[in-house]
Amino acid sequence: MSTKTINRVGIIGLGAIGKRVLNALKNDHLPNAEYAAIDPSAASVDFASQNGIALFADAQGLLAWKPDLVIECAGHGAVVHVVPAMLQAGVDVVIASIGALADKTLAKDLEDAANEGGARLILVSGAIGGLDAMRSARAAGLDEVVYTGRKPPQAWTGTPAEQEFDLAGITVPTTIFRGTAAEASMKFPKNANVTAAVALSGVGFDATQVELVADPTVQKNVHEVKVKGAFGELGIWLANNPLPDNVKTSWLAALSIEEAVSKQVLTTVF
Repeated sequence: MSTKTINRVGIIGLGAIGKRVLNALKNDHLPNAEYAAIDPSAASVDFASQNGIALFADAQGLLAWKPDLVIECAGHGAVVHVVPAMLQAGVDVVIASIGALADKTLAKDLEDAANEGGARLILVSGAIGGLDAMRSARAAGLDEVVYTGRKPPQAWTGTPAEQEFDLAGITVPTTIFRGTAAEASMKFPKNANVTAAVALSGVGFDATQVELVADPTVQKNVHEVKVKGAFGELGIWLANNPLPDNVKTSWLAALSIEEAVSKQVLTTVF
């Protein structure tokens, strides 16, 4: 771990999670820092103006502002099109959309960009916890890692599940996806980033088994991880409240970003 003084913070994406992280940092954690953002939406113009935030249209504009740290909250597309330029320019980047790393080519490109710029790509645990125990157990060998994600049916609106299931008509827990973490991360990029955190801490994207469930019996986003290996067995269970502004996102995901930045505890991945 290492620490760094942060005077200027850039945010990629001013959606529900980006706004919440920004407001928390401004009001509670880094009140003396300056803030800027990249967001093409019309709504972001008024938000930025009301909150005294510099708003840019692209990576070059934000880089010219000279941020000390950039936080990605905009989805996989931003990881592909914006994050590499930040890393190459020597700017540390926290990414929320870690499911993008299921793309091995992209993961290698990000590693190369970080090495070229002498920057750090920082992955947060997001909506899941307890992964330090799995990383420790990995040294002795892991035989099986299974992740199950349960959310209310309406939380899967706007995902491929909406095309395959009548979400409004689901009355019993229904599996909407079963496969690997790699498949889940690519098919459900806005909902299943936690699977990437599990995969990266354990047996990798291709060996981690994932089940996603539309469950009308739960009102929270429930994450379960079961691990078996030479060490024994491990179980992780969390029930997270969703963000009030976005039921697809666990509140803990935003909080994990806030903690990483406010404490300036930056875990180097590459």
